[in-house]
Amino acid sequence: MLAPSNTIPAVGLLKLLRPKQWIKNAFVLAPLVFAREFTDPGAVTNALIAFALFCVASSAGYILNDIHDIERDRSHPSKRHSRPLAAGTVSMRPAIALLIACYGVLLLGLFWSPATMLAILVYVVLNVAYTYVLKHQPVLDLFSIAVGFVLRVYAGALALSVPLSSWMAITTLCLALYLAAIKRRQELANSGIESREVLRMYSVELIDRYAEMSATGALIFYSLFVMSANARLVWTIPLVIFGLYRYWYVVEHLDGGESPTDAVLTDLPLAVAIVIWIGVCVVALAH
Repeated sequence: MLAPSNTIPAVGLLKLLRPKQWIKNAFVLAPLVFAREFTDPGAVTNALIAFALFCVASSAGYILNDIHDIERDRSHPSKRHSRPLAAGTVSMRPAIALLIACYGVLLLGLFWSPATMLAILVYVVLNVAYTYVLKHQPVLDLFSIAVGFVLRVYAGALALSVPLSSWMAITTLCLALYLAAIKRRQELANSGIESREVLRMYSVELIDRYAEMSATGALIFYSLFVMSANARLVWTIPLVIFGLYRYWYVVEHLDGGESPTDAVLTDLPLAVAIVIWIGVCVVALAH
């Protein structure tokens, strides 16, 4: 049963923010680890503030997207139930108020670190462009998503006042392209071209080739990055290979991949591999 339009259910507003998706913003913390700043309380605080602000920025993007796509979501087989605006559990007015509040928090962040906030605001502008234009353009839609992840890492570096490794940036770009391609593949395979306009211009075979090329690039560039940064990090390469293999298995045989976040949170071997990778990185860089 739909909630009355004049109510403001807290659960619905929380779903608008999509907190489960905040795990993607962990990329903000990558410079904290690889720049060996994780033993500095001040650096940790700054990294966590940047992470929190990116969570606000990404939530603003989700709200804007839900407002823009409300009619399309209402005709989608799953989004009409899972998206609060499309389902009617949240009305338009509180959704717009929440969006304005998110933008207000981001403006306040300028008083904390203008440089970091510049990267975050570029991400916000990219999200607006993606919502209205870029997500309808083949290939550009994938790169828009991937650049958003690079901006996360860049913001993390700016928050710590450390340079962003070019190897880390290109590795992040390739990994994000891989995840974005897999997401499009699963959307096309599971829901067909009706679920997203740009899918009419893709085929499963084409997106598979994109994913394979991106995964290969991510592995190569990550290997070059860790070998140039710290020889002890070479032991994380097998974990990355396992993660790529396991994720593809989840996509092909467990019907995951349409939501990378769900794949990470629900597949135990993949989650364990990520936790071990983080642990090995911290131990290797702590000495």
